[in-house]
Amino acid sequence: MNFPPDFLWGTATSSYQVEGHNINSDWYAWETADVSRIKGDLDCGPACNWWEKAEADLDIAAAMGNNAHRLSLEWSRIEPEPSVFDPEAIARYRAILQACHDRGLEPMVTLHHFSNPLWLAEKGDFNSDIVVDYFQRYTAKVAAELGDLIPKWITINEPITYAVMRYLTREFPHGRRTGAGALFEAIHNMVRFHAAAYHTIKAARPAALVGTANNMQIFEARPDGNVIDRWWAGQIRGLYNDSWQDALHTGRYRGIVGGKRFKDLAGTYDFVGINYYTRFYLRFPPPPGFVEREWGPEAVVSDGDYGEVYARGLFQIIDHVWKRYGKPIYITENGVPDAADRIRPGFLLDHLRQIWYAISFCYPIMGYYHWSLVDNFEWDRGWTQRFGLVAVDPVTQERTWRPSAHLYQEICTTYSISDDMAVRYAPEMLAVMWPGNQPGPAGTEPKPSTEPGPGAEPKPRAA
Repeated sequence: MNFPPDFLWGTATSSYQVEGHNINSDWYAWETADVSRIKGDLDCGPACNWWEKAEADLDIAAAMGNNAHRLSLEWSRIEPEPSVFDPEAIARYRAILQACHDRGLEPMVTLHHFSNPLWLAEKGDFNSDIVVDYFQRYTAKVAAELGDLIPKWITINEPITYAVMRYLTREFPHGRRTGAGALFEAIHNMVRFHAAAYHTIKAARPAALVGTANNMQIFEARPDGNVIDRWWAGQIRGLYNDSWQDALHTGRYRGIVGGKRFKDLAGTYDFVGINYYTRFYLRFPPPPGFVEREWGPEAVVSDGDYGEVYARGLFQIIDHVWKRYGKPIYITENGVPDAADRIRPGFLLDHLRQIWYAISFCYPIMGYYHWSLVDNFEWDRGWTQRFGLVAVDPVTQERTWRPSAHLYQEICTTYSISDDMAVRYAPEMLAVMWPGNQPGPAGTEPKPSTEPGPGAEPKPRAA
């Protein structure tokens, strides 16, 4: 199964999770105030020490055959006080971005990945209009100082997930106000600052490509669910998978209740970023957290009951996104917590098979960024879940390549996945991916849509 010669093979990281000691961040204040908020009672601390030694891990990415890397900037480092920008922080990010280019890694840069400057809460957090102006100024500074090194931009990572976990479930650091009203007010302001950021980037760097990274999962009613459960699954699917990207597409945000049109919002994206991990079941009324972590007896489940391995869902999401928006697609995150590397090799092969299958039907999948390059601080789950292709000891900072890292190296350097790889790294996948040892998709493969994307026939790949 061969991939196009211009395909981007990458990994993904986020600043707070790998840099360490982001003392001006709301996450730092939140976790150090009460470490019991973090599973395992171990705070971020030095994380992976990227602030000092990012280049060493970028060497690993290059050695792995990657030609791209997705990373984020820490707003709280660049602007530690309102309207006060730190030239040393900007210089350090410039060095990291240059290091990416020097190693043949095209950077995709995220401006906001779950963390905020401490001062933002004092200004009203996302429930205040002031956040739009501040985010625009931050974006303008980054575009001016670093934009020549950034060909691809993500304005905000998983906006709906972030808003829900901040204002509704309160699993993330949250503002003074929480609840449904605060949630949708925050989303409306995030929609506005995305639009402002998009136009700011385009004015400074017209050739740059700008999008968002959307948390899109499979949301279904339980097999024994009733019509109300199925209705509720549709509502949650619409909220998480569609509402944000629909707003960028049409200029109107529609939540579970009501909607609102925003000026200068329609069309503010050049590609769709998909973060895909798993499938969730839903019922009504919902349990705490809205989704149930339960699976059938045959399901392969990742560490900490994070989710089942459901590779077919990635193709379903791709098919849905292409039909709905008709724009180039990047898989901006995809991974599994698996400290023992028990299921990650098979996970990699099966999810990449879904991408290959989509590409074979001319769906414009431009690149894949595995989450993550190295083990990192996984927010409220701390160090208890290990997503890295490369294991990290947070105490000694020792790096160890997992078998899946070697597999990914072979995939990236050959632009292919093969039955031989399955034999050596994930023999359980051989019968699934090559039944009868015959290359090609199994008879249980998802059926691609024969309907064209919005306004056009399925198009060839384009950057």
